[in-house]
Amino acid sequence: MKRNTEPFLLNTYELARRAGEMKEYQLDIAANARIGVPLIAVPEGDVIEVDARLESVTEGVLLSADIYAVAQGECIRCLDPVEVVIDRKIQELYRYEPTNEKGRKKKRVEEDIDLEDVEELQMEGDLMNLEIPIIDAIILTLPVNPLCSEECLGLCPDCGEKWESLPEDHAHEVIDARWSGLGSLDFGN
Repeated sequence: MKRNTEPFLLNTYELARRAGEMKEYQLDIAANARIGVPLIAVPEGDVIEVDARLESVTEGVLLSADIYAVAQGECIRCLDPVEVVIDRKIQELYRYEPTNEKGRKKKRVEEDIDLEDVEELQMEGDLMNLEIPIIDAIILTLPVNPLCSEECLGLCPDCGEKWESLPEDHAHEVIDARWSGLGSLDFGN
């Protein structure tokens, strides 16, 4: 199933293609899918705020942006809800589409593709796809194992209550299953 990348497309037609030109945008992008790691993520439909500054340079358009979003998940120790505020800066260069001598779009032939350039971001006419840098910034900010606090003690494995709400001497009687049959014997004193 192909995801819709349309919410991440930014039309830069207002930005002149002369080096030194600059334009700022404030974007509210609705996440078109859950963005994150297995235990914590920005939920689908939540808003990702992007304050972007675009600058024309000789090679393309330089994007500098502040990304703000809130990820939701649960603590790996006690399963309480956890929220992580994502406030991250990114900077990426989007190269202009290759053109021929007459300034027309150059058709890309398979032999023209340089494997080292595959990782580069590229403009598609006036369109800039912000999806990859935004998703990368969000995922790299999130903890793989989220905690509600560093001091979280988790849950008691026997009763499932939070350790922090239990008394210090909390314990469960542990009977070795191999000896449990002896409890029913009457030794008739």
